[in-house]
Amino acid sequence: MLTIGADDFSIELCGGTHVARSGDIGCFHIVAEQGIAAGVRRIEAITGEGALAYFREQETRLARIGERLKAKPEQVEERVESLVERNRSLEKELERLKAKLASAAGSDMLSQAREVAGVRVLATQLEGVSAKELRGVLDQLKNKLGSGIVVLGVADQEAGRVSLIAGVTDDLTGKVKAGELVNHVASQVGGKGGGRPDMAQAGGSDVVALPGALESVPGWVEARLS
Repeated sequence: MLTIGADDFSIELCGGTHVARSGDIGCFHIVAEQGIAAGVRRIEAITGEGALAYFREQETRLARIGERLKAKPEQVEERVESLVERNRSLEKELERLKAKLASAAGSDMLSQAREVAGVRVLATQLEGVSAKELRGVLDQLKNKLGSGIVVLGVADQEAGRVSLIAGVTDDLTGKVKAGELVNHVASQVGGKGGGRPDMAQAGGSDVVALPGALESVPGWVEARLS
């Protein structure tokens, strides 16, 4: 324990630092804090020359960032906020353009639809479309088909992930359920999913198996409609 003050003003855990008086510690800076047990926190700090070296390093780092941003140290925060806002705007614009591109690609894909037992069925893999954009593309294709069944898949090679979505127009949900259909495809790519009778989503991990899984859709639909 370390007693600070002549009248025992404060009694603290020394933290392994044995000094005659608190002034011997010099600068004190907490660099990390974390919970290690219920009601117990671990604090890591640097003191003295180590703290001064840390402050100098932070100043140097801030100066380097300022140089790259072409801003004085006191202007760095404002410049970073400006760049973050610009990045958000560019991301929104990119999403808008990708959605527009996906819509155009969707129109072209209608020619790939096959007629199965009198029902138009489209099962295809998309490129350059993110998983979260699948819903919009599906809705557009269903609207353009008027009556039909759509299954779309996206393979993220780097992440080793497959995203699937299936849609069934309202007039066919009594015969084919989107949830059952998407699970049929997902089971072949190491995944599963679910959703409503008219729309369902799923994921998987076998990107190589995606083309074959999509090719099995017409046969599965034909068996359900027979």
